[in-house]
Amino acid sequence: MRIGITGHSNLVPECIPAVQAALAAVLEELDRPLVGVTCLAPGADQIFARAVLDLGGQVEVVLPALDYRDRLKPHQVAEYDELRAAATVVSVLPHMTSGRLAYVAANERMLASVEMLVAVWDGVPGQGRGGTADVVEQARASGVPIEVVWPAEARRKS
Repeated sequence: MRIGITGHSNLVPECIPAVQAALAAVLEELDRPLVGVTCLAPGADQIFARAVLDLGGQVEVVLPALDYRDRLKPHQVAEYDELRAAATVVSVLPHMTSGRLAYVAANERMLASVEMLVAVWDGVPGQGRGGTADVVEQARASGVPIEVVWPAEARRKS
């Protein structure tokens, strides 16, 4: 099964084990072979990619722009590099710089290629295009089934 991810990048560190467990529980129930499609953003996307790999699945990466890695904070680069290297497919969209337009395009590409979307989402409406709430709305509009994952312990940084 091909499954996509959207989710908050600003999860607090102490909630990550609960999010990992909730994502693993969802993924364990899905048909095999399992292919996870992600933009590899810090937070939910990377937790998802790791969970897919841990279950023996494959990861496909859709990068929004050529400068995507350069926009990461120094402490985020090693995890990103490791997960990108483990991916079976890496696509880079033809945007020079990361930003809303590039994120929207990457999310559209991801949604067009999956059978289901997992959203690590607190249910709060978004503040524009390209964010988690926007991707959930796009999935709903296009008929992609959605599984929202937000365990009781989950929290976002303010």
